[in-house]
Parts: sequence; C-alpha cells; structure tokens
Amino acid sequence: MTTRRKRIFYGAVAVLVLVWILWAMRPSPVEIEAGTVSRGPMRVTVDAEGRTRVVDQYTISAPLAGVVSRIQLQQGDSVRAGTIVARLTPVPLDPATRAQTQAQLTAAAALYQAAEAAAEEARQVLESARRTAERTRALHEVGGVSRQELDRAELALASAERQQEAARSRARAAAADVEAIRALLALGTDQRAEAIGVRAPVSGRVLRVHERSQRAVPAGTPLIDLGDPTVLEVAADVLSTDAVRIQPGNPMLLEDWGGPDTLRAIVRTVGPGAFTRVSALGVEEQRVEITGDLRDPPPALGDGYRVTTRIVVWEQATELRVPTAALFRQDDAWAVFRVEDDRARLRRVRIGERGTEWAQLLEGLEEGDLVVLYPSDRVADETLVRVR
Repeated sequence: MTTRRKRIFYGAVAVLVLVWILWAMRPSPVEIEAGTVSRGPMRVTVDAEGRTRVVDQYTISAPLAGVVSRIQLQQGDSVRAGTIVARLTPVPLDPATRAQTQAQLTAAAALYQAAEAAAEEARQVLESARRTAERTRALHEVGGVSRQELDRAELALASAERQQEAARSRARAAAADVEAIRALLALGTDQRAEAIGVRAPVSGRVLRVHERSQRAVPAGTPLIDLGDPTVLEVAADVLSTDAVRIQPGNPMLLEDWGGPDTLRAIVRTVGPGAFTRVSALGVEEQRVEITGDLRDPPPALGDGYRVTTRIVVWEQATELRVPTAALFRQDDAWAVFRVEDDRARLRRVRIGERGTEWAQLLEGLEEGDLVVLYPSDRVADETLVRVR
C-alpha cells in the first residue's frame, strides 16, 4: 500500500471514529408525557366533603316535667301527624311553674305567627320560581336560552317546592307546641293528674329515640327525633376564599356516596359567617357552610351519609383549553413547554378559569398544539424530548 493510500485510509478511519464519538456523545432525548390543546366543555368546581341530613328534623320534647312511660316506637317506624308517640304523667303545677308555663305559651304563640309568615313567604317564592321556570322552558323551546339555564330554573323550582313544604311543616309543629302548652295549663294544680299523650306535630319517620325506658324527666327533655328521610339536603364546609364564588342556585354534583350515579343538587344557602376549623395538618382554616337541596335522592341515601360535593361555579359548553398538568409559573406569568420538532420550546400563556383537569386558554397557543405534561427539572427550553 502506497503512502498516499495509507493516508487516505487512516484519514477515513479517523473521520469514522470522530463521527462515532460525536454520535455517542450526543444528548439523549428526555422521555415525556404530552397533552393536546383542544376545544371542549369546561367546568370549574369547588370540591369538599359533605354530609346529607333531613331537611326538617323535629325533636319532640317533654312539654312538662313528669314521668315518661316506655316508648314503644322503633327507629325507622312511620308516624302520622297527631299520633301519640309518648305518654307522660305530669307533675302538678305550682304557682311559679304555672307562671313560667304561661310565659312559654306567649313565646310559642309568637313563634307560631312567625312560622305562618315564613310559610306565606315560601309560597310567594314558589309562585315566582314556577313562573320563572315556565318562562325559561318556553324560551328554551325556541332556542332563547341554553339547557343549563333551563336546568337551573327547574332546580330552583324543585328547591322552592321543598322549602314551602318545610315551612308548612314548621308552622304545623309550632301550632302543636302551642296546643301542648295550653293542655299543660289546663291541668291546673290537680294532684291526681293523669298521663297525657305527646303527639307528633308532623308526619314522618322516627330517626332517633332518646328516651327508651320509663323515667322522670324535666320539661324540655328530648324524647324522639322525627323527620322525612326522603327529603334530604346536603351540607359541605368550604374555605372562605372559595365561598365568595358560590351563589344560591349554583348546581352541585354529589359523588362517592356509594352508588354508581352522580346525584344532583342546587345550592340553597351560603353561610353568612365563617368559622374556624383546624385541618388534618394542624392549620387553622376559615370555613363556610354551604347547604343545598338534593334533587330526587335515591331511597338508599339517608340522614348523615358522607358524599363528595362538587359545587359548579363556572361552566362553558365549548372553550379552548390546555391541560392544567402542563402549566407552571415562569416569573409572574404562566408558561408551558410546547413540543416542536422533537424539542421542548418555552411558551408563555395567558389563562382564565382553572379547573382540576383543564384551564381556559386565552392566548399563547393554538388548538392542536402538543404540550409537555408534568415537566421535570430535566426539561428546559430547547431540550430534546421524546413522547412516551
């Protein structure tokens, strides 16, 4: 082999070795998960753990001091309004107790008048909700309002119907209290008083029996809790910073209650004041109670059941959206890594509403763009990447 050929040969080998070294030293791509900017429905919710409870639960108490007989009713038994649920042998009234009972009658009469006024107000609210639902239904038929608006109006109507029935029940209970105290005053000071019947003010089912055995009880001792377990509400505690976004009428979605379906409710009240609660991490939090009316609760659901409550505070049928898992803070702005030509490119974006899975995208990306999900510290601008 001539000298010239040797030089060419060794030069080629050197070039091949150099190419191999450069290829071996090239950066390997970082494996990533990727998501896509898309258009679709968006929903922003405030999530909290909630509890179901009977809307109107009545505690039937001893109207006067005496000896209560053994109560035969069992938890879950049905009771009609006016049924005797307990018998009480009263202690005769002395003059001081009689005067106190007379004052109780005056207070009970005032509460009855207030309950009657609340029942009339609930009737007017129901009429207004019924008219609103009829108008919304007519507008929906001609395309004037969305399906969400119609659902909200129908939920408000169902809630108003339940509130009117609850107000009527409270009025009947207040009237029963007045009659019980009047019957007590009619006993006078007779030392041979006979047992009197304590009657149920409303129809319902026995939720709890507080006094099972015969014993002497003072006036006001709880005997039985009565209510309708088919008329339920849900109560959830949320952070005060989230409560400011919640308004009466907002939809509520109930999950993880034990059944396969998502239950629906509507926010009735937002607590006017906050209270302090210590979290599991030992942090003091200011929380607000949100109460909602359940729509068509299943028979299996009862009083005091745990549910996961998602309160809808913003919702759109179609919106340009980016996965929240792609977002991170860059200085004072939001940013993502967009995948372009197998490289991660840093892009600043402007977002609006944020949900658990998606964020409303206002500017910075286009529909169909591929973005890096859960970017690690190995991903930077211009990093070579490979979608896993």
